Amino acid sequence: MDTLREVRRINESSPTSAAIEAWKEASGQVVGWACTYVPEEIIYAAGALPVRVVADAKEMELGDANAYLYTTSCSYTRSCLQLALEHKFDFLDGIVGAASCDGMRRLMDMWRNYIPTPFNHTIVVPRKWTDWAHELFLTELVSFKEKLESFLGVSITDEVLSDAIRVYNHSRKLLLALSEMRKGESPPVSGAEVLEVLNASYRMPRESFNELLERLLAEVKATNRKLNGQFRLMLVGSILNNPDFLVEIEELGGLVVTDELCTGTRYWADPVEESGPPLEALARRYLNKFPCPRMQPMHRRLDRVVDMARQWRVDGVVTEVIRHCAPHAWDLPFLREKLEQIDIPVLELDKEYGVGRTGQVRTRVQAFLEMLEGRS
Repeated sequence: MDTLREVRRINESSPTSAAIEAWKEASGQVVGWACTYVPEEIIYAAGALPVRVVADAKEMELGDANAYLYTTSCSYTRSCLQLALEHKFDFLDGIVGAASCDGMRRLMDMWRNYIPTPFNHTIVVPRKWTDWAHELFLTELVSFKEKLESFLGVSITDEVLSDAIRVYNHSRKLLLALSEMRKGESPPVSGAEVLEVLNASYRMPRESFNELLERLLAEVKATNRKLNGQFRLMLVGSILNNPDFLVEIEELGGLVVTDELCTGTRYWADPVEESGPPLEALARRYLNKFPCPRMQPMHRRLDRVVDMARQWRVDGVVTEVIRHCAPHAWDLPFLREKLEQIDIPVLELDKEYGVGRTGQVRTRVQAFLEMLEGRS
């Protein structure tokens, strides 16, 4: 489809893009964000372009990053630092992270000390949903807003912030529509294609992305496109940006119809309330959104994964955990037990960030699909 070809053009110059370069040429400010607990809406409302800090969608040599971060840090954080050390993120005027895991905290520490990005801020994120936790998180967002206002020399009014919320909620509505299409017997888009679309969302103005999504949905309906796979799969696990990893799975006969990735459903699910004070609404949404494994109690996350598996009628779940990704590694045994209770088999893959097609992944996926075939 034409829209998907446009998506690939946007992604081919990762981590930058033509849209980012045009924004910079127009003297616009670009602020990177490195965790889904960072509210993009605040950056957008400040008049800056929010850009997600991810590495190339392929494996990389990490020699420079390994000199700064222990090799027991996940390869996602080391890949981002490697690109920063290679000056690939020099277009950023600021970077915002969240104290969401040890790897992210260490990445922000190294960035603050060794990468000359003018603005650097880390948001503390509670691990619970209590009233006190919400109060703390709201305080963190107020502090972030004030520091960003001071750095950019702007005032973020409630009116502008409410407008930003509406723009991002429109993205969430469109992505939900695309996700609902994948519930059908023959979905119109593959899991790999959806991941490409989300990769593009991190590298362009949000209004442009919304227009692209609207064109994609219209094109899907007009072409009556249908994809067939022998088995419906759900993908669960660590951050993932390389669509080739999913292409490998889908070429073997598995069709990824849903996911809970932070570069997938967990990123866009759950709109922000559009009534009441906007900063309070952002605090509620971002703390209460589809939980990362870091959040407690864990049953809220596990129950939601199980509910998705049922709604999208999956035959099996594939987990991909980046080595040394402690939150997802800890979460995995409990998730497997929960899914096996409803007779959904799980294939567990450990990998490095950026991995695409490999013989080992292919062999294990092929064996898993053959096992599913034996059950049918």
